[in-house]
Amino acid sequence: MRLKANLALLFVALIWGSSFITQSISAKHQIAFLFNGACFLLGGLVLIPFTPRKTKVSREQWKWMLIASLILFFASTFQQFGIFYTKIANASFLTSLYIVFIPFILWIAFREKTHWMDALSVAMAVFGAFLLSTAGRGIDIQLGDSLEILGAVFWGMHVVVLGKFASKFEPISFASGHFIITGIANLIIGFFLEDASQFLAADLIFATLYRGLLSVGVGYTLQVWSQNHTAPTATGLILASEAVFASFFAWLILHETLTPIQILGCVLILLAVLFSQFKGRK
Repeated sequence: MRLKANLALLFVALIWGSSFITQSISAKHQIAFLFNGACFLLGGLVLIPFTPRKTKVSREQWKWMLIASLILFFASTFQQFGIFYTKIANASFLTSLYIVFIPFILWIAFREKTHWMDALSVAMAVFGAFLLSTAGRGIDIQLGDSLEILGAVFWGMHVVVLGKFASKFEPISFASGHFIITGIANLIIGFFLEDASQFLAADLIFATLYRGLLSVGVGYTLQVWSQNHTAPTATGLILASEAVFASFFAWLILHETLTPIQILGCVLILLAVLFSQFKGRK
């Protein structure tokens, strides 16, 4: 069963990595809020049939779903706008920094002690992000990369909230509910700020269906099932391969390339993510 769970997580990483391509399609049309809104709403609706019958949503669950939705809104917004101005490889590797940020978010919010390896991981990740964003040309951090790093902080907050509070409630209903809330909020803002007629484009329709059904719907469901059968450390390590898959698909489909220095930056970020998982907690 553990082998099946690990293979499922690898499939999730592949889906999430390839989903960055759909976000680049949205960026081509200069649409962020409407795209995120449609994807999260679709993904949330897909999860409803998997919710156990007679599940009751308490007032406490509504509160934490709203908080998780707000964090998810900012995380996905910064990530999507970041892709407007940077490469898919940059976006995926910088997004993976959320794994490194989580221990420090826990320390700030809950005073949980951080391991010395977390500090080392952050140092490696910061240097790797610097090389990836500047290509070794000096202090010239690109706007898109800055947005991705900021988004990674919110992704880390999202993981912490889910781990600390969502675990108290039925997981599928919580996921579906906060995806739907995030989707509706994005759609409301998008209808005022963006051109809804862009969704008539065939490539954007495909991108929305792919990300909404597979990345949000199927990906999350498989992750929940897999984490019941494999260790948290293994989960983090396998899902970290999302950035590698994203870079591969960006090279294969979009013909994006990185300089040797940028590749070194990607390696350092990936090593930081992996290194942060190899530690014992007291």
